This record gives sequence, C-alpha cells and structure tokens, in this order.
Amino acid sequence: MKIQLTTPLTKETVKGLHAGDRVLISGEIYTARDAAHKRMIETLEQGKPLPLEIENQIIYYAGPTPAKPGTVIGSCGPTTSGRMDGYAPTLIRMGLTGMIGKGLRDEAVVSAMQECGAVYFGAIGGAGALIAESVVSAEVVAYEDLGTEAIRKLVVKDFPAIVVIDQYGNNLYER
Repeated sequence: MKIQLTTPLTKETVKGLHAGDRVLISGEIYTARDAAHKRMIETLEQGKPLPLEIENQIIYYAGPTPAKPGTVIGSCGPTTSGRMDGYAPTLIRMGLTGMIGKGLRDEAVVSAMQECGAVYFGAIGGAGALIAESVVSAEVVAYEDLGTEAIRKLVVKDFPAIVVIDQYGNNLYER
C-alpha cells in the first residue's frame, strides 16, 4: 500500500513515516541542487532571508532539463544527495522536513533529521522522464542564472518515492 502525502509536510506527518514506506506526494515541492544549496547558505551567512519559506517544505535534489514543446518540464530525475550533505543540516534546523534524492546521507544529516524531525525520500534514478509525468507545473523562483540548477517550485501529483531514512534514524540502505 502506498501512502498519499500532501504538502506541506508537517512534523506530525513525518512522525508517521517509516523507512520502507512507499509514498505518493502531491502539492508543492522545490528543486535545488548543490549550486543552489551553496547560494542559500551564503545568503543566510550574509544575514539575508532565503528566497523560499523552508519550514515544512520538501526539497527535491534535481536539475530538470528544459521542457519540450507541449510539456511542463523535461526529464527530472534525482541527483546524488551526498553533494548536499554539507548544507542540509542547516536547512533541516530551519524547519525543512523532507528531502528527495538518491544515495547515502552522512551522519550529520541523519542526526539533524532525528533532532528536528525530517525524512529522506528516495526517488528512482534513471527514471527522470517517468518522474516528470508527475509534475503538473514548474516555475523558477530563485537563482535563474544557475540554469537547470535554479530553484524551481514544482506542483506534483502522485510523485512516487520511498522513505529511505525516517526521523528515527532507521535507514533502508542499512537493512
């Protein structure tokens, strides 16, 4: 059975998710890769606000390709999450409750997830065209100069993912 999730992803919802749960996510999520994460942390270090409200949000580690005529978005498969590990704990402590990507996370990220109540979802690598079918709309909301790595707000319907690491530290990769 798949769990239907609708954003925003509250801490109460996160409490009910466990490693291995299959989910279908609907609502708004944001894309951001390493260049955007670096810029977000630099923005915070300068004492400026982030270009998006991070609390109860899900960030999808993806850099979608340009949309072909008649489509909302191009291929948008997950990128390797480890490249965001240096930045993720700060965003989790600011209220980020969900991340979607592929691959392992470091101990600092898992600790922040446990401390603050966040979850890491895995998406299927190599299935970017299939995942794009879940995207209803896409718009660049920050860092347009980064091209495919700009932050985009996606509206998704039944975006398929699996809980890889839950807020309790249970890790599907270690099972």
